[in-house]
Amino acid sequence: MTEFTSKHFTLEKISKGIYAAIAKDGSGSVGNAGFIDLGGTTIIFDTFNTQQAAEDLRNLAENITNQPVSWVINSHWHGDHIRGNQVFKKCNILSSQTTLQKMKENHPQRIAKQKEDITGLNNYIESLIEQRKSSTDINLDNKINFLREIAISLPTLELVLPQYAFNTEFTIYGTKRTAILMALGGGHSYCDSILYIPEDEIIFMADLLFVKTHPSFFPESNLIHWESILNKVKSFEIQKAIPGHGPIGTKEDITKLINYIKELKIISNENNNLDEVPIPDKYKEWASPELFIQNLKILKNPN
Repeated sequence: MTEFTSKHFTLEKISKGIYAAIAKDGSGSVGNAGFIDLGGTTIIFDTFNTQQAAEDLRNLAENITNQPVSWVINSHWHGDHIRGNQVFKKCNILSSQTTLQKMKENHPQRIAKQKEDITGLNNYIESLIEQRKSSTDINLDNKINFLREIAISLPTLELVLPQYAFNTEFTIYGTKRTAILMALGGGHSYCDSILYIPEDEIIFMADLLFVKTHPSFFPESNLIHWESILNKVKSFEIQKAIPGHGPIGTKEDITKLINYIKELKIISNENNNLDEVPIPDKYKEWASPELFIQNLKILKNPN
């Protein structure tokens, strides 16, 4: 295999022909992605937050599988999973009906607004660079680098929508393995799709799973459905689970997220002053600790 590195992600081989692209902090990826050689067919799962990160992913996938990408899956409508779609314009892009609808509803205005204020974004980046000179907060470096990638992407960014959509399940057959796509309803977002490869017992879960990372709760999130989806997925035969954020996990990490959701519901109900609630010890080492209080507040006031 030709040596390949990207500043946007780390490539991890899950099994022969199955790779996870794990996002690097302060890059143009933000969420995880991956690709699978089904045998005669290469599919991409999610396309990152920028076209420059997606370009690396496509080049890597085609280099390793020695064939062009045939299918691209958008797991849900959030930008860090779909904004690289334009790199795959000539491929078959597929999502759930709900994901397609939400992309149509939300992204044209969001992207247009961001394009109108590239100068403002660049000025903000410069202010952060100045702030960093007198700060010991190394997290500022990641924020600056992330915003620089956004600034690079915006002038040529275009929204490319899926040409195909499905309601509940869609299967892609290859000569080596099968990719089963399932839209399991709203959990993290209005509709979240997973990709299951039964022959290898590997599942790409997007933002239905966060590993060693605090998940993102949003007003659109449905925690009851989210728990139900995770319990359903736990019944699958799974050796490896690729999350939307964080390192590669196992079925045990699905259980940990179920427990996290349950525990935060209790904490939110039992406390009025959420700003002073300490992070439980078992979650203190998880990435994105700032989301803990934010998640409690979403639970307290969903709207």
